[in-house]
This record gives sequence, structure tokens and C-alpha cells, in this order.
Amino acid sequence: MVPAASRSGAAGSLPWPQCVQLPPQSHFSTMQRTSRLKRELHLLTTEPPPGIMFWQNKNRMDDLRAQILGGANTPYDKGVFNLEVVVPERYPFEPPKIRFLTPIYHPNIDSAGRICLDVLRLPPKGAWRPSLNISTLLTSIQLLMSEPNPDDPLMADISSEYKYNKEVFIRNAKQWTEKYASQQNRASKTPDEEVTQCEASTPKESAISQKRKGNDMSRKGKKPCLDS
Repeated sequence: MVPAASRSGAAGSLPWPQCVQLPPQSHFSTMQRTSRLKRELHLLTTEPPPGIMFWQNKNRMDDLRAQILGGANTPYDKGVFNLEVVVPERYPFEPPKIRFLTPIYHPNIDSAGRICLDVLRLPPKGAWRPSLNISTLLTSIQLLMSEPNPDDPLMADISSEYKYNKEVFIRNAKQWTEKYASQQNRASKTPDEEVTQCEASTPKESAISQKRKGNDMSRKGKKPCLDS
């Protein structure tokens, strides 16, 4: 037991240590998230990956926009594709939610712009880990545009077309790129108009695609990519 004199801070004794009230854990998480996002945004705006542009939407750090240029020797060549990047509260322990705002004809990207890519999902079904970052995700999406994965599709009919009728797939993908992502067509549209067009584009095709996908999955016994 410590003598009362020592506790009171009498001469010749060490002062009793004062308790320091720490901020709540959530405060630390918010500070870490903000600090990390600032570093990532700085790098993305000053040293972006080749073919990728990035900016904040309305100066918000959790609502971002990206632009990916279609790769040469792909059906998306000369296309400019806008993406939405929403950063969750638990980032980097949860991956950002990324979707295409510009319509794109691709087996791993559906009519709502959702992307089937393992690094966009948490384990055990996904491969996201906190050491990854937004730049890595955008580069992975850029690679997916050049190298589709027809064995893990969101659009079963486009996947089948890619695997068994490549010429038709390339022709359709080029037509979509010319219609929705060419710089000439984009110059006459505002970003809001493009988002509206993306949400309203080809609803009939979307329904047919989802129906085909459901039939295809039921035959193969395979679950859709976005199942949680």
C-alpha cells in the first residue's frame, strides 16, 4: 500500500501520475481514415496512374470521381469512362464502392455500372485488404477492361458472347464505346446528364440480361458475383 504522504505529493516523494483521458477509439479511426485519404488523394491528383484521372466531387473526401481511358487495341479504345468512388466509414478495413457512370459493354460490369472484381469485395469471397488503396483498385479495373474474366460474369449473355462469338462482342463493345464514351459525344453532355443516361440506359436489355443470367446460373449451379 502506498503511504498517504506519497499520494499527496509530499516533499521528497514523486508526484502521483495524472490520468490522461484518451479520445474514443472511433475518433482515432476517423483521424487515420482522413489522414490516409489525404495522402491518397494527393498522390492520385499529382501522380495518377497512366490513363487515369481523379478528382473530388463537391470537395468531399468520401465522394470521389475517376476517369479511365480505354486501352489501345481494345474495343474501348478512345473511350473516356467516368466512375463513382464512394469511401465507406470503415475504410481501409472495407473497400471503396466503385461503379461505372458511363455505360460499358463488358461481361464483368452490369447495366448499373457495378463491377465484379475480387479486390472490391471483402474476404472470404473477395481479396480486399487494408494494404490496398484506391489507386490499386482503379488500376485493377483498368486491367479488367482490357482482360475480361468471362468465368466470373455479371452479364451472362455478354460473357457467352465473349467466349463463343468474340467478333460480335468486339463489334457491340465498340458500338457502345462510340455511343456512350467517345469524347465527341461526351462534349455535348454534362456529368449529370451522363449519370441520368447511365441509370436509364437500356432497361429492356438489362431485364433480358438478368433473366438470361438467372437461367444460366440455374443451369450451372453458380452463384452471381455480387452475392454477399
